[in-house]
Amino acid sequence: MSKKKKLTVKKVLKVIAGIIVFFTLPTLLLYGFVYFKYNEELPQGENTPQADILANKMLTALNFEAYKTTDYIEWTFKKRHHYKWNKAKNTCEVYWKNYKVNLDLNNKFNSKVFKNETPITSQDKNELIEKAITYFNNDSFWLVAPYKVFDNGTTRSIVTKENNEKALLVTYNSGGSTPGDSYLWHLDEEHKPKSFQMWVDILPIGGLKATWNDWKTTKTGAQLPTFHKMMVLGIEIENIKTKQSL
Repeated sequence: MSKKKKLTVKKVLKVIAGIIVFFTLPTLLLYGFVYFKYNEELPQGENTPQADILANKMLTALNFEAYKTTDYIEWTFKKRHHYKWNKAKNTCEVYWKNYKVNLDLNNKFNSKVFKNETPITSQDKNELIEKAITYFNNDSFWLVAPYKVFDNGTTRSIVTKENNEKALLVTYNSGGSTPGDSYLWHLDEEHKPKSFQMWVDILPIGGLKATWNDWKTTKTGAQLPTFHKMMVLGIEIENIKTKQSL
């Protein structure tokens, strides 16, 4: 290789290295700032009967009985995914882009997949079903998480905060897409959720807080959130509709 070509290659590599540093360094610095500012260790709660009492007070504040008798919930998550969830039958129609998946949540193999209203029967079908399940697990949790504190596989404990207030720590040991996740619920004076902190597998920072204070009382009486704020990010939930079977 000639000296001129060597210099050219060296210059190109230097430019590439500069571009990589330009784009990655700010990201690393931002991550470092966020990590040291917000990261918290998972608190150790007291697994006492008081935890279940506090969990039931939260459910009462949200009219859990109305939620239990709600058979159908429809919503749009972040303007990207749309859901028609038949709670009574445990099925859900999941829409995104030009796809529709009729999920059978009891047996995913009974689910049906469509693209532009045309049935998909190829190998892509299974991948799209798994994607729809992941979407549903995540997006429905942001809608109904407080009602899931007594789900099978959950444990509940009490965490006493610095101001001596009690918070409810819920850990999901099974179920969903990421078993092992924990959530610390912060409640207001009426025991209604106002925020939670997350220790979840998909987030590299533990203890990030998201708000739960933009509530809507739906037609069936169930209370559901319409917006969450997490740092500078907003999670919008729109077009919420609920029904009860006659």
